[in-house]
Amino acid sequence: MKWKIPIALLTGVITALAFLPAPTDWSDKIVKALEQFSSRYPQEKVYLHMDKDYYASGETIWFRAYITLQGLPSTQATNLYVELLDKNNNIVQKKLFASGGGISTGDFELPEAQKPGQYQIRAYTAWMNNFDPAYFFTKTIEVFDPAKKLGPESDSLAQDFAVQFFPEGGNSMEGQPSTVAFKAIDQNGYPIEVSGAVKNSKGEQISVIKSLHDGMGSFDYNPVAGETYQATVKSAKGQTKTVNLPTAQSKGLTLKVYNKGARIFYQAVPGSANDTSFNDLLVLAQMNSQMVYKANLDVGEGRISGFIPTGGIPSGVLQITLFTRSGLPVSERLVFVNKKDRVEMDVLESDVHREPRSKNTFVLRLPDTINTSISVAVTDAEAVPVDIKNASNIISNLLMTSDLKGFVYNPAWYFRNDSAATLQALDLVMMTNGWTRFSWEKIVNNEFPQIKFPYEQGLTMDGKATSGTGRPLTNGRIDMIIKVPADSSSMFAQAPVDDKGEFHITGMVFPDTAYIYYQGNDNIRKTKDVSVKFNSHFFEKTTLIKIPFPLRVPPAVDNSALKSFLANASESNKVQRSIANRQVYLKEVNVNAKKATPAETTEKRYVSGLFAGGDGMTFDLTKETATSLNVFQYLQAKVAGLNITGDINNPSISWRGGAPGIYLNEMQTDISQISTLPMSDVALIKVIRPPFMGMGGANGAIAVYTKKGGDNTPTNDPSVRGFELYKKAGYSVVKQFYSPDYSVKKEVHALPDKRLTLYWSANLPVDTLTHTAKFEFYNNDFTKKFRVVVEGMAEDGAVGRLEQEF
Repeated sequence: MKWKIPIALLTGVITALAFLPAPTDWSDKIVKALEQFSSRYPQEKVYLHMDKDYYASGETIWFRAYITLQGLPSTQATNLYVELLDKNNNIVQKKLFASGGGISTGDFELPEAQKPGQYQIRAYTAWMNNFDPAYFFTKTIEVFDPAKKLGPESDSLAQDFAVQFFPEGGNSMEGQPSTVAFKAIDQNGYPIEVSGAVKNSKGEQISVIKSLHDGMGSFDYNPVAGETYQATVKSAKGQTKTVNLPTAQSKGLTLKVYNKGARIFYQAVPGSANDTSFNDLLVLAQMNSQMVYKANLDVGEGRISGFIPTGGIPSGVLQITLFTRSGLPVSERLVFVNKKDRVEMDVLESDVHREPRSKNTFVLRLPDTINTSISVAVTDAEAVPVDIKNASNIISNLLMTSDLKGFVYNPAWYFRNDSAATLQALDLVMMTNGWTRFSWEKIVNNEFPQIKFPYEQGLTMDGKATSGTGRPLTNGRIDMIIKVPADSSSMFAQAPVDDKGEFHITGMVFPDTAYIYYQGNDNIRKTKDVSVKFNSHFFEKTTLIKIPFPLRVPPAVDNSALKSFLANASESNKVQRSIANRQVYLKEVNVNAKKATPAETTEKRYVSGLFAGGDGMTFDLTKETATSLNVFQYLQAKVAGLNITGDINNPSISWRGGAPGIYLNEMQTDISQISTLPMSDVALIKVIRPPFMGMGGANGAIAVYTKKGGDNTPTNDPSVRGFELYKKAGYSVVKQFYSPDYSVKKEVHALPDKRLTLYWSANLPVDTLTHTAKFEFYNNDFTKKFRVVVEGMAEDGAVGRLEQEF
């Protein structure tokens, strides 16, 4: 555990009215429930540091993942799942990355044909998949078409707005002073500034409404029994709305909190002094499911108040809950504990040159008291847009938004400084957002979450073996020869079956794809007449976990900021195409001929007649394990001009204004049949550009071919003869970031250099003796100003960020 404060130091409560009694049995039940939940369901989080906020088709999204468990680097986590989703929640790309030491590195390549628009990056572990997906890491990005000519900026201001009111502690009590926070948002979910007044049923003004920051604010009033209250709110555009305030309660309790930094004062506010059913109370505060404070209160002695010392509590969201003797939570308040416990980083030395292709050197200084792991991105400060309107970072995510269910606009703003105005706005975020990682009512009654996805250690493989009679094999094993083409490794393995015929293998580690040659054996009958069926991993299944909230349209980017970005991205795509298509020269011999690729040889075996010609693209799936859900998702963004949108199981497909013909094994078919075809059965996909001479092919054709026997079980390898073949997807291979070295003469250096991300390191080495980190890179052909962003995490879980322009 990251920290644990002795309860003995926290149970002292100062009160002017009474000495608090010792803990009782009923309160111990609540404490034990929290301890049980914390030990059985530790909280895991993921954060991605990405090289940019905006991307263009043809670029690569680079990222580094920070994974924590109970606030510490999750050193046991081995698998990270990352998805790229479009605005309709369709998975465009998904990859499994290896992790270790609480970090993982990855990338997504955006094809030049990638459809522009809003996308969402989502990252999580299998353990996180057991809980509410609202707590997955998500980040909205916008992908632009670099060839698009920008027109005049449009007025995208929303035409409607809404206001929500949040009484402190959950309820206002009649006859008691009450604080009510509010949040005003437009129809896109973004904050707007508002003003107005609170009036009673007689039309008398009793309080003023004025937003303090990003549509949030608060006001005080004293609700009278039998009276009703309305808030009349006016937006900056002049629109007005009248909203009824939540009804004040005559019975019950609420909680008032005053965050003073070093101490958090609280006060239990009863609805009626004569109601003795609420005399015995418990105040309990927890962070990351660990109790940091508890106190038993006695309302019969008067209004009980106290304070929570924050000296031993790290930065983060603290949940303070008020319980009755029945064990029910009756009031709750979130408070942010804001400490000076960040990882402090700065630039110790810099040697900056702005001439084209000149060398730049930076030396970073890190804390000398603890080991820290960091990632670094350097981009063009003038050509690469930055999301300053809705910025988030490792600090705002891991310390705040990852614990709040709901949308927090521009969360990085709340950690810019520790001024009184910033802290007041941060407290408004706590009052207007909920915390629902678990239900107190359920865990107190021993109702705990069901674990469907165990904590993973490496890759797993599960299945079931049956004998020739169809009964589960109870005395046998699965013999396997495992070959991994990506690294040319091979090994032999055995998996025993249990009394249900099931087998389970964990701890496998391999890149890309493994070819599992397997054979079932019966130990009793010494027979090999055994059938084996492998189970699909949740990441391989077609069932999607929908994002629990809609993707918000991002704020518009200024056209002037985009012009340079898109122009250079377009030029960079041309350079990449030149590199990919460049002829190779060997001494004085110009090599123009080339060996047939696997896709070409596979095409000759499958394609015939009209399908053998035409202008198109061929995708050979006999040599890869496609992780796409179906053919249409596989083709998304791979073919220029081919638009595949909507529900991936029943998509809308168009090419040059019409629908292309759909063929299965050269017989015309429909979308529904192709969408349900398992990707493991697909050998080849050929996409023929319009026009296609076949029936229904005026707008091109998509021809799908299913595998033949020779593409399933190789027969020319004596070591696997008699074995069946099962292809298992492994960890995605992360490509290397291209960083040219202009001190060395290379033919490729004759091409223009239009890089927008000038340097990226997902895990920059740190000198443990000097606690410094050095990195070097060469400038491109045009950059005059660099933006350096460093994010990192120490071994004790502390996080830090450095952003500086040079």
